[in-house]
Amino acid sequence: MSDPSSYVRERHNDGSRDVRWPQAPEPLAVAVYDNHCHLEIADGDAPLTLGEQLDRAAAVGVIGVVQAGGDIESSRWSAWAAASDPRVLAAVAIHPNEAPVYAEVGKLDEAIAVIDELAAQPRVRAIGETGLDFFRTSGEALAPQHESFEAHIALAKKHAIAMQIHDRDAHDAVLETLERVGAPERTVFHCFSGGADMARYSADRGYYLSFAGNVTFKNAQNLRDALAVTPLERVLVETDAPFLTPTPHRGRPNAPYLIPLTVRFIAAELGLEVDEVCAQIASNTLAVYGQFSDRPAS
Repeated sequence: MSDPSSYVRERHNDGSRDVRWPQAPEPLAVAVYDNHCHLEIADGDAPLTLGEQLDRAAAVGVIGVVQAGGDIESSRWSAWAAASDPRVLAAVAIHPNEAPVYAEVGKLDEAIAVIDELAAQPRVRAIGETGLDFFRTSGEALAPQHESFEAHIALAKKHAIAMQIHDRDAHDAVLETLERVGAPERTVFHCFSGGADMARYSADRGYYLSFAGNVTFKNAQNLRDALAVTPLERVLVETDAPFLTPTPHRGRPNAPYLIPLTVRFIAAELGLEVDEVCAQIASNTLAVYGQFSDRPAS
């Protein structure tokens, strides 16, 4: 892909979803950041450009995003987006479900080498999303996942940047790997999916837990239990856009401008003032990824 800016991926829609963009929520008084999103994926009845996404977010107090990659193409796009707009930082990686795909054609090492090159760019501040996924992958395909995960851990350490973990139905294996090979200094569980015990264990080891819109879902009591025992100093917030749209818009397109819904829900669950939660989440985000930029968006 010679021009990363031209890359776009359409979200699959079988016609059963409501693809109208939700109404913008009331702006936050204290600004926050979206810790993890995929803005290269086009969704909605009128797909938004990168600039339109960021402008909508800024209008409600979401002043920056961490754009995450999952393969070579999306990681290159993420790095391009971060270099193009001061409101974006990038995470780059081979997603655990993509690792077996590259391995099958003998290109996993080559793909990881591309991630290594991208991670050297100054606005690439995380390796992610990487990890293990036992929901979509099983059998012999698990070996490349483990190989890729450990290689990505090494890259995060090499470049002294954060790591965003994808963990689906693989809690014990992910934690065991981190203990065995040693976690990067700043390790984030993207879209945390465990319960209270895992949250305590992770926070005790200095990991950050990022909560997405699914913490608002009725069937996600385990996430609310996890949130309740996680020190606020270890909490991040994300959209995982265009997925996991928070209540009351579940199923519709998600975007960084909807972060206020999740933040206000988190504050209510914890019995804290929204401004206090926002200030701490913003501080946590900057501690993990560093400053975005002081220069205005072009």
